[in-house]
Amino acid sequence: MARQKGVIKYVGTLGDIRHFKIKGQEGYFAGMVGGPTGDQVLTAPEFERTRENMNEFGACAKAGKSVRSGLSQLMKQMSDSQVTGRLTSIMKKINLEDQTEARGYRKIEISTQQNYLKGFEFNKNISLNGILNAPYSLTHTVARDGGDFIVPAFNPANLISAPAGATHFRLITSVSVISDFEYNAVTNSYDPMHPEINEVNDVQFSDFLDLYAPVPETTITATLPGGAAATADTSILQCIGIEFYQQVGPNYYLFSSGSCLKVEEVF
Repeated sequence: MARQKGVIKYVGTLGDIRHFKIKGQEGYFAGMVGGPTGDQVLTAPEFERTRENMNEFGACAKAGKSVRSGLSQLMKQMSDSQVTGRLTSIMKKINLEDQTEARGYRKIEISTQQNYLKGFEFNKNISLNGILNAPYSLTHTVARDGGDFIVPAFNPANLISAPAGATHFRLITSVSVISDFEYNAVTNSYDPMHPEINEVNDVQFSDFLDLYAPVPETTITATLPGGAAATADTSILQCIGIEFYQQVGPNYYLFSSGSCLKVEEVF
């Protein structure tokens, strides 16, 4: 017989109890072993609704991944550990808005439900508007192939909440394409309606700006490469952000904290 002499951390199954971790949460969790088999879920008539939900959930995860892939250059330092799930949740809300297709095959029409993504913070623990209090404005081209992030002259000492030790910062803007998704009976999966431009992006940065000196008016322009043109079934995410640095001699070292990114406009 086994005897416990201390705190044991483990995952897997012990008898009829399974133990596991949940990403983004502390501690270990336990639950009873049981439930239907994988074959039952995939074939039994009573699990038809489950299969429909699984099909659409996978599509929502794929659409959320396209958002992250379009901003992959920034994701490592700008997002929290639950950003994948939060984006999938938004895509599911968009998916439920479709009233034209049968359950299990509903589209993800981002182009008609853009407000769901507008204002999305990639790090839920750091709000851009809590860090950057300077006034700013955004514009975009009629052709929907680029946009400007315009910040009038301001004093960062009064209008930026920087992490301790930071000496400089950079402002960021990006434009990225996200296509609507629909079920493809040929591939038996959800695919972007315009894969040729889905995830196409451009990310631009300001110069290194001193946190303790007045900043002149700054305009940052991001333009989709290769003459990519948005279509009726695609949307452009215009994001803005900020990241912090410490200057040591001629070099600038990126801070691991304080950086944040937000979907400011969707058009």
